Amino acid sequence: MTADTADRAAGPHGPGHPEDRIREQRGWYFYDFACSVYSTSVLTVFLGPYLTSVAKAAADADGFVHPLGVPVRAGAVFPYAVSVSVVLAVLVMPLAGAAADRSGRKKPLLAAAAYLGAAATTGMFFLDGDRYLLGALLLIVANASLAVSMVLYNAYLPQIAKPDERDAVSSRGWAFGYTSGALVLLLNLALYTGHDSFGLSEAEAVRICLASAGLWWGAFTLVPLRRLRDRRAAPDGEGAVGSGWRQLLATLRDMRRHPLTLSFLLAYLVYNDGVQTVISQASIYGSEELGLDQTTLITAVLLVQVLAVAGALAMGRLARSYGAKHTILGSLGVWTLILAVGYFLPAGRPMWFFVLAGAIGLVLGGSQALSRSLFSHLVPRGKEAEYFSAYEMSDRGLSWLGPLVFGLAYQLTGSYRDAIISLVAFFALGFLLLARVPVREAAAAAGNPVPDRI
Repeated sequence: MTADTADRAAGPHGPGHPEDRIREQRGWYFYDFACSVYSTSVLTVFLGPYLTSVAKAAADADGFVHPLGVPVRAGAVFPYAVSVSVVLAVLVMPLAGAAADRSGRKKPLLAAAAYLGAAATTGMFFLDGDRYLLGALLLIVANASLAVSMVLYNAYLPQIAKPDERDAVSSRGWAFGYTSGALVLLLNLALYTGHDSFGLSEAEAVRICLASAGLWWGAFTLVPLRRLRDRRAAPDGEGAVGSGWRQLLATLRDMRRHPLTLSFLLAYLVYNDGVQTVISQASIYGSEELGLDQTTLITAVLLVQVLAVAGALAMGRLARSYGAKHTILGSLGVWTLILAVGYFLPAGRPMWFFVLAGAIGLVLGGSQALSRSLFSHLVPRGKEAEYFSAYEMSDRGLSWLGPLVFGLAYQLTGSYRDAIISLVAFFALGFLLLARVPVREAAAAAGNPVPDRI
């Protein structure tokens, strides 16, 4: 990019001016505000139990449905659909990332992915009766679209924040997301618990809650699309888009030139599989294994959202003193303890479920926000979207291995307790892999300035 092009792209105050940077950061926060409602209301609270009930309505006498003639337990449809969505996302994300890096035009791709996901989510209003295949299809489209949009969204972080700002900016983005999740979930709770007074059935209230998440996602996506700026890249031949498989292999080959960055990504892939699977499967565990009603589950997730705002900001402050890596390692120890306690939770005792939800909230936002900002230090300049496409393969509840392990454990044992305890392996292995990554050397090897604490 030439100097005059850079100046024009930087806004009216010139390249890197603080006012322009702050304006973009504030717009950037709002995509978390827009799409986090999907992650909270749809993926975490309503869709898992509701899609499971729809699948059970379509099941045979033995509790199996038969998509494409394959026998599947009705209770495993949701986690399997999450896994399939990631297979699709893995094929599309490198293409989107490379196209953005090649052209410098992230916004049109972000808009397309966001509005496809929002439309699929809004379409969940029509999920009723025994239409479990429709529900699975809409889930796959929405999840894959969210993954692609997050590649492009996250790739803005190194461009809108200086190295010493990124932990704080990333944490504020997550805090915005959890704030919107809590607000909409509070409205959902009022609608769901008072559905009789609104003249709605329970299923109709759930379908409205699902569709409203899509409308919210689409409406607030307008803010980042107005505030964020594209930085046009010079056509230097890098990041060119070929076929899906060729581009995926090209991205992986390029990452081999930065083995320390790849080591961090592997660690993140493992432990975030665990984090996201806990988030996406918690409602099924609570409803099917612990016998908790939907109101209790909504209240628990609302508690998670409220505490996650404080947790994200608090862990951002801890990172200033101890560094992002050590703060993340501490959070992984807490996650392991949470799963161990969750395995022994007594059925029909919502108070203990609330205690566990509170613990999840305190570590959830911070571990995700700091992982994102830490990775941004390890990405070679000019490769942001392409590298964040690989990062996004395991973000926002879109991991394929965790839900698959969870679904298989339930398929084989019929016990959600066995399924939930199987996830401990992800946190233990992720901790060991992350502890071995020399993050300061990794940032320097990627050609980036190294903050005092990282």
